[in-house]
Amino acid sequence: MSAEENIATVKEIYAAFGRGDVDAILEQCTDDVDWAAEAAIEVAPWHGVKHGKAEVPSFFAGIQQAGPVTEFTPLSFAGNDDGDVMVFLRYAFTTAATGKDVAMNLHHFWRFRDGKVTYYRGSEDTALVASAFTA
Repeated sequence: MSAEENIATVKEIYAAFGRGDVDAILEQCTDDVDWAAEAAIEVAPWHGVKHGKAEVPSFFAGIQQAGPVTEFTPLSFAGNDDGDVMVFLRYAFTTAATGKDVAMNLHHFWRFRDGKVTYYRGSEDTALVASAFTA
Protein backbone atom coordinates (compact mmCIF):
# COMPACT_ATOMS: atom_id res chain seq x y z
CA MET A 1 0.00 0.00 0.00
CA SER A 2 1.14 3.53 -0.66
CA ALA A 3 1.80 6.14 2.00
CA GLU A 4 -1.33 8.00 0.90
CA GLU A 5 -3.49 4.87 1.27
CA ASN A 6 -2.11 4.14 4.73
CA ILE A 7 -2.67 7.75 5.83
CA ALA A 8 -6.25 7.51 4.55
CA THR A 9 -6.73 4.37 6.67
CA VAL A 10 -5.40 6.14 9.78
CA LYS A 11 -7.84 8.99 9.10
CA GLU A 12 -10.65 6.40 8.87
CA ILE A 13 -9.53 4.94 12.21
CA TYR A 14 -9.61 8.40 13.79
CA ALA A 15 -13.10 9.01 12.40
CA ALA A 16 -14.22 5.67 13.87
CA PHE A 17 -12.69 6.68 17.22
CA GLY A 18 -14.73 9.88 17.10
CA ARG A 19 -17.89 7.81 16.57
CA GLY A 20 -16.95 5.32 19.28
CA ASP A 21 -16.88 2.56 16.64
CA VAL A 22 -14.24 0.16 17.96
CA ASP A 23 -15.38 -2.59 15.57
CA ALA A 24 -14.53 -0.37 12.59
CA ILE A 25 -11.07 0.20 14.07
CA LEU A 26 -10.54 -3.53 14.57
CA GLU A 27 -11.47 -4.17 10.93
CA GLN A 28 -8.37 -2.16 9.98
CA CYS A 29 -6.03 -4.29 12.14
CA THR A 30 -4.25 -7.58 11.56
CA ASP A 31 -5.27 -10.44 13.85
CA ASP A 32 -1.85 -10.27 15.55
CA VAL A 33 -1.73 -6.48 15.93
CA ASP A 34 0.71 -5.17 18.56
CA TRP A 35 -0.96 -2.09 20.11
CA ALA A 36 0.27 0.09 22.96
CA ALA A 37 0.32 3.48 24.59
CA GLU A 38 3.90 3.52 25.79
CA ALA A 39 4.32 5.14 29.18
CA ALA A 40 7.26 5.41 31.54
CA ILE A 41 4.80 4.79 34.36
CA GLU A 42 1.52 3.02 33.71
CA VAL A 43 -1.08 5.12 35.50
CA ALA A 44 -3.85 5.55 32.97
CA PRO A 45 -6.32 2.76 32.23
CA TRP A 46 -5.27 2.68 28.56
CA HIS A 47 -1.54 2.18 29.25
CA GLY A 48 0.20 -1.07 28.42
CA VAL A 49 0.65 -3.41 25.48
CA LYS A 50 -2.32 -5.14 23.87
CA HIS A 51 -1.57 -8.29 21.87
CA GLY A 52 -3.97 -9.17 19.08
CA LYS A 53 -7.40 -7.88 18.12
CA ALA A 54 -9.04 -9.45 21.15
CA GLU A 55 -7.11 -7.19 23.55
CA VAL A 56 -7.36 -3.89 21.65
CA PRO A 57 -10.91 -3.05 22.84
CA SER A 58 -9.57 -2.79 26.41
CA PHE A 59 -7.41 0.15 25.24
CA PHE A 60 -10.52 2.04 24.14
CA ALA A 61 -12.45 0.98 27.24
CA GLY A 62 -9.62 2.50 29.28
CA ILE A 63 -9.94 5.79 27.43
CA GLN A 64 -13.69 5.80 28.04
CA GLN A 65 -13.18 4.93 31.71
CA ALA A 66 -10.71 7.81 32.16
CA GLY A 67 -13.28 10.46 31.28
CA PRO A 68 -14.74 12.34 28.34
CA VAL A 69 -12.47 13.27 25.45
CA THR A 70 -12.81 17.01 24.86
CA GLU A 71 -10.38 17.36 21.96
CA PHE A 72 -8.91 14.98 19.39
CA THR A 73 -7.34 16.96 16.57
CA PRO A 74 -4.83 15.39 14.19
CA LEU A 75 -2.52 18.20 13.07
CA SER A 76 0.02 16.53 10.80
CA PHE A 77 0.43 13.22 8.95
CA ALA A 78 3.59 11.76 7.42
CA GLY A 79 4.04 8.40 5.77
CA ASN A 80 6.38 6.35 3.64
CA ASP A 81 5.89 3.53 1.17
CA ASP A 82 7.44 1.07 3.65
CA GLY A 83 4.14 1.05 5.56
CA ASP A 84 4.86 3.58 8.30
CA VAL A 85 2.65 6.53 9.28
CA MET A 86 3.41 9.17 11.92
CA VAL A 87 0.77 11.53 13.28
CA PHE A 88 1.09 14.57 15.52
CA LEU A 89 -2.15 15.47 17.27
CA ARG A 90 -3.74 17.47 20.06
CA TYR A 91 -5.68 15.55 22.70
CA ALA A 92 -7.63 16.65 25.76
CA PHE A 93 -9.90 14.97 28.28
CA THR A 94 -11.42 15.53 31.70
CA THR A 95 -10.38 12.93 34.25
CA ALA A 96 -13.49 11.29 35.70
CA ALA A 97 -11.76 10.32 38.96
CA THR A 98 -10.45 13.80 39.83
CA GLY A 99 -12.26 16.24 37.54
CA LYS A 100 -8.91 17.55 36.27
CA ASP A 101 -8.64 18.72 32.67
CA VAL A 102 -5.71 17.44 30.63
CA ALA A 103 -4.53 18.82 27.28
CA MET A 104 -1.40 17.57 25.54
CA ASN A 105 0.29 16.66 22.31
CA LEU A 106 0.38 13.03 21.20
CA HIS A 107 2.55 11.22 18.70
CA HIS A 108 1.15 8.13 16.99
CA PHE A 109 3.26 5.65 15.03
CA TRP A 110 1.45 3.20 12.78
CA ARG A 111 2.97 0.29 10.83
CA PHE A 112 1.00 -1.45 8.10
CA ARG A 113 1.21 -4.94 6.63
CA ASP A 114 -0.90 -5.86 3.62
CA GLY A 115 -3.05 -2.75 4.07
CA LYS A 116 -3.84 -3.34 7.76
CA VAL A 117 -2.40 -1.98 11.00
CA THR A 118 0.04 -4.48 12.45
CA TYR A 119 1.74 -2.20 14.99
CA TYR A 120 0.63 0.95 16.82
CA ARG A 121 2.46 3.03 19.42
CA GLY A 122 1.18 6.19 21.04
CA SER A 123 3.32 8.49 23.15
CA GLU A 124 2.08 11.17 25.50
CA ASP A 125 3.08 13.38 28.42
CA THR A 126 2.98 10.65 31.06
CA ALA A 127 3.87 13.05 33.90
CA LEU A 128 0.88 15.22 33.02
CA VAL A 129 -1.38 12.17 32.79
CA ALA A 130 -0.11 10.88 36.14
CA SER A 131 -0.82 14.24 37.80
CA ALA A 132 -4.38 14.16 36.43
CA PHE A 133 -5.11 10.85 38.12
CA THR A 134 -3.94 11.98 41.56
CA ALA A 135 -5.96 14.25 43.83
